[in-house]
Amino acid sequence: MAKEAMMKDMSAAKGKPGHLYMQTNEVENAIIHYQRSSTGALTEMERIKTGGAGSGEFKPISGQESAPNAFEGASSIIFTPDRRFLFTTNGGDNSVSTFRVSEDGRLSLVDVKPTGNPVEGRSGTAKSLAFAPSTRTLFVLHSFGPDHLRLMSVDAEGKLAARPERYTVNTYSKRNRVATMVVVSPNEELVLVGTTFDEPIAVTGLYPDGSPILWVQRAGGAFHSIASNAPDPDGLAAFPLQKDGSLGTARFYDAKGGSPFYIAFLHERPNTFVIAYAVGDGCSMGTVEKDGMLSIGPLVKIDTSAGVPSELCWLAVSPDDRTVYATNFGYSNISSYHINGRGLEIACDPACPRVPGDGTARGLNGTVTSGPADSWITSDGAFLYQIYGNASKLVGYATHPDGSLTEVASVKIPRNSPQGLAGF
Repeated sequence: MAKEAMMKDMSAAKGKPGHLYMQTNEVENAIIHYQRSSTGALTEMERIKTGGAGSGEFKPISGQESAPNAFEGASSIIFTPDRRFLFTTNGGDNSVSTFRVSEDGRLSLVDVKPTGNPVEGRSGTAKSLAFAPSTRTLFVLHSFGPDHLRLMSVDAEGKLAARPERYTVNTYSKRNRVATMVVVSPNEELVLVGTTFDEPIAVTGLYPDGSPILWVQRAGGAFHSIASNAPDPDGLAAFPLQKDGSLGTARFYDAKGGSPFYIAFLHERPNTFVIAYAVGDGCSMGTVEKDGMLSIGPLVKIDTSAGVPSELCWLAVSPDDRTVYATNFGYSNISSYHINGRGLEIACDPACPRVPGDGTARGLNGTVTSGPADSWITSDGAFLYQIYGNASKLVGYATHPDGSLTEVASVKIPRNSPQGLAGF
């Protein structure tokens, strides 16, 4: 009877209708605008060119010709808090586009401006955005440095102007780090940047069998993992945010796990955040203390019997701050956590069945993957949407109190290239 009741609940899932946006990251980049129904179904409304270039199927981090999750980043599409404007990166040519958002969700292109970082080689790597409303400063993070972080000013009409400031997450001993995500703290006092590699796979190279070289020597010494914060305790960068939108000197923290990829602040506890670890295979909770310092709790791992690393990279926090959904790139599925006071506990691992890809992509642990990347949860918490790039699918799930997910929607998307999800 309990199972029958759950199935009835699943079939009756209802939420508030709205809109969802994804960038194709094709060489001629575009935003796909979907309308969301109250049952979670998606209907494509329009495709709008960004005026910039994506990387296509090429993956600059590894140098692969065709692979999902091209920039190993997150939040490549964001809204201003008033939802008047949508911003997106154009990773192929290192530019940012602004769109005006109408009341019916339709987009109109306002501006396209370069970030200031040159494109070296086949593709740029602009890939994550964060916005500070009080100074109207847009932070643009690039996978590759040394100028990982560039700034733009946004005027009242959404026009962009590149600023001269530039910031790095490199250190004295690590000159080639790969950044993943930039986040502005809710009180606009800190800008946090996650990292994944201390050296990109495109530099360390591949073994003859095609597997990546993940251990390297430095100055002829002992072998080190190229995963950030593994073991060196410096994988999470925190910059003080100044009154004019510029940044102070970064402080580097022990993130308590390998490759602190994603940072998500809670909705009702603005000093508390969750970190997802691509190589640490789990999540932890952190807080911004009254003195501005970060305190990070213990890592809570998922089941890694399928191989390590799981590449647990993206997070979606439910609006009631009770559940965290964590995307496992290597495992082709999602795990969920419950937030229990100041800590985390596993809810459902996995929370949904594995989504198979086309058989051409592998994770760092060697498993064949469908390459899930960015996810997004609705403001009422009823539905979660997940990109599976190597399966050419955007999947919608109904959420449930126990942390489980039930598929309710699936639409075809371009193969491998798509990045970023945002909606309302």
